[in-house]
Amino acid sequence: MPQPPTAEILRLVSSGEASSRTDLARVLGLARSTVSLRVQELIDAGLLTETGEGPSRGGRKPRVLRPAGDGGYVIGADIGARHVRLAAYDLSGERLHLTEVGLDITASPEACLTALLDIIGELNTTLAGQRLLGLGVGLPGPVNFADGRVERPARMPGWHGFEVRDWLAGRLDIPVAVDNDANVVALGELHTRNRGPEHLVVVKAGTGVGCGVIASGVIHRGANGVSGDVSHVRVQAAGDTPCACGNTGCLETIASGAAVARGVGARDTGHLVELANDAEPHATAAVRRAGGHLGEVLSTVVNFFNPHAVLLTGRLSSVEPYVAAVRGALYERCLPMATQNLEVAVAMAGQDAGPLGAGMLALQQVHRKERN
Repeated sequence: MPQPPTAEILRLVSSGEASSRTDLARVLGLARSTVSLRVQELIDAGLLTETGEGPSRGGRKPRVLRPAGDGGYVIGADIGARHVRLAAYDLSGERLHLTEVGLDITASPEACLTALLDIIGELNTTLAGQRLLGLGVGLPGPVNFADGRVERPARMPGWHGFEVRDWLAGRLDIPVAVDNDANVVALGELHTRNRGPEHLVVVKAGTGVGCGVIASGVIHRGANGVSGDVSHVRVQAAGDTPCACGNTGCLETIASGAAVARGVGARDTGHLVELANDAEPHATAAVRRAGGHLGEVLSTVVNFFNPHAVLLTGRLSSVEPYVAAVRGALYERCLPMATQNLEVAVAMAGQDAGPLGAGMLALQQVHRKERN
């Protein structure tokens, strides 16, 4: 029997959409006994209270559910190559605060994460009087999700083997979850769409290229946490161009923001986007070619996985020629049945997908701790 999601229960009670166990069972479409077990766990964990009597709709008056006085909050941090976008969420998933700060991923992991702790400390001051209960972090490199350890990242010198989760948890004394940034973006988009157990391919196209895979509403990480890593698929157009991974001809060498920016003399990915959106001919042509190369690789993913949607996020997703080229390559190369109802679009959550997905990871860790 399906278990009612904790975040949804807390949201329904906090918003007033449901004020009793009976209301929750009706709204969620689940058996009252199933809902009652989950509600009791939340009461025992100090996240809900149940007092007094509500209005009767026939029969015994229901007891009224309310959020606990200080349910606390979690933080989701999406770390990119040059910045971190960080948000705080209450236990119903409602955003309380959002900030973006410069952060250099090429610094040592200790220096980068110490800077992150400083930002979290400032946020804690802003939300004084509430408890920080959990932290979720997205990183732009391969992560072993089981132990929160970074594994052979391409653009993060000094991070290989670093146990990010344990380092942060030891200093904050709260549950911490660490994942690849494409995965947290995928989770954030899934939460935003709220269309049930979809199959999604969510591509983060920025300085690098990453891909998160959602199967039946659940993130699919694979055996070692590298599921969806399309950036190191070899493509003919890349020839023998060396890649930071040690191989040659990887998609990332011709389709990532960093690679395209170098090719047209842009300062960085942000400058490339500005040039392309201002219709600078060389930049526009370059991002169009890059989008075509990405679509070529994604066509294999779509034929194999048959998702409901391919969703683009990251800075390059704001450049229409890039998005159009991805879409065109998919419809040209995929099987007709695979594209018959395929949605190819820019992600709904935009740049907030990363911190939101990381926040959802943090909520999962908090709820898991409650059940234990």
